[in-house]
Amino acid sequence: MVSLKPPPLSLLDKYRGRDTQTLYSATVVVTGGDAGHGRASGIARSDDGNLCVHLRLPEALGGPGGGTNPEQLFAAGYAACFHGALSLLAARMGIPIPGSSVQVKIEFSRDPMDGLFALAAYTSIFLPGVERSIAEELVRNTERFCPYAKMARQGITNIVALAPWEDTDNR
Repeated sequence: MVSLKPPPLSLLDKYRGRDTQTLYSATVVVTGGDAGHGRASGIARSDDGNLCVHLRLPEALGGPGGGTNPEQLFAAGYAACFHGALSLLAARMGIPIPGSSVQVKIEFSRDPMDGLFALAAYTSIFLPGVERSIAEELVRNTERFCPYAKMARQGITNIVALAPWEDTDNR
């Protein structure tokens, strides 16, 4: 069995290049499933096969439940990334954070500005045994460092394009 270890603290070193330096890329494809609708009955699969989940519309939106949904997946990714960033920064500062946790609540809402949809994220960090002022500093530093928090605050590069016809059968 592989021994699990946190990533190296060298990830905290600042990059000084001119162009974005990709460190990792993940690809997930969602298909429509039985209802032909990714949100209601879709299947999400990663290109490496490590993720394969059935998507279901939650009961609160008129669905049957019984599967995960985009908001849960986003909350999980956000919480995992924030906890990872928090752990790295705490290690660099020499602050032990056993029992720490990050809770992210994602709300799917109606947007009064355009009548369509919006997401909101609410993040709570639990740092038992860490002095309040130190915990507050650690959380603020993590908020600046975590790419999910940065994305939520500043936006994200988002390029949407129709795939060439010859590529649609090669997924």
